[in-house]
Amino acid sequence: MNALIDWLLAGDPAIIYQTHRDLLRSDDEILLGLQGQIHKSGWGAEFLSKRDTQTGMWGKGAYSPKWISTTYTLLDLKNLGIAPQVPEYIESSVLILDRLWAFPVKEKDRYLDLCICGMLLNLCCYGKIEHLKIVEIIDFVLEKQFADGGWNCRWEVDHDHSSLHTTINVLEGLTEYIENGYSYRNQEIREAMAGAHEFILMHQLYRSDRTGKVIDHRMTMLSYPSRWKFDALRGLDYFQSIEMPYDSRMVDAIALLKKKRRKDGFWPVQQKYAGRVHFDMEQTGKPSRWNTLRALRVLKRYGGELDD
Repeated sequence: MNALIDWLLAGDPAIIYQTHRDLLRSDDEILLGLQGQIHKSGWGAEFLSKRDTQTGMWGKGAYSPKWISTTYTLLDLKNLGIAPQVPEYIESSVLILDRLWAFPVKEKDRYLDLCICGMLLNLCCYGKIEHLKIVEIIDFVLEKQFADGGWNCRWEVDHDHSSLHTTINVLEGLTEYIENGYSYRNQEIREAMAGAHEFILMHQLYRSDRTGKVIDHRMTMLSYPSRWKFDALRGLDYFQSIEMPYDSRMVDAIALLKKKRRKDGFWPVQQKYAGRVHFDMEQTGKPSRWNTLRALRVLKRYGGELDD
């Protein structure tokens, strides 16, 4: 285990910060200092350098082109663990909230994308932004939850079954809402989240609840960044982040994660989603500090300590 930690601590400031936060449980003073480095050097500084200082946008777009748009770049920065008070982060988050949320919808036959709703909550609530549109998004998300406990971006078309992809994006947004002290409809949100957790678990994180077969082979592959896609590691990492108690329906996904470990002790990047990027943080097929860190914190909570 010490060799893995040393390797992580030789990585980007974001990896160092999250290793101290999630694996070493370092004290708050150390964590604040490490987090403060994320936007100043390494991947965080490189992402910020791509921002158009005149428009506050990345990639000349709010949501596309993927994956260099403002939304996806902000998600990259948020997932690095950037200090939420960094001005560029706050300014651009407010910008996309204004650009992407318009309610009620006026264009004929157009419906609001629930993945985007989740992303907006994720980004803006992390920055503790106060805005009427956040309340409107909460109302909309709660209204559109399906009876099976999850959500589906195609809510006007697929009426009877949720999507793991949509559900994880909404859950991540609602988690930031709850954890950052927002109070509007708080209890209803907690109940909605519990239903969504059950939806993911009844699928054992990546299997059909009807046949038991793998829903999509890509859900079993290790990727990072996850973009809007769900996979088994993303689901497990979400559960550990909210300190979800162990559930026996996690066992298959945890066993899968353990099998993904390379002989050298690391976890790799197995796939990347097609699209434009500002730069590659890691290379497909190579040892991945992101996936090793994420795997270790999942196994720390659910799978026991690992030896080197």
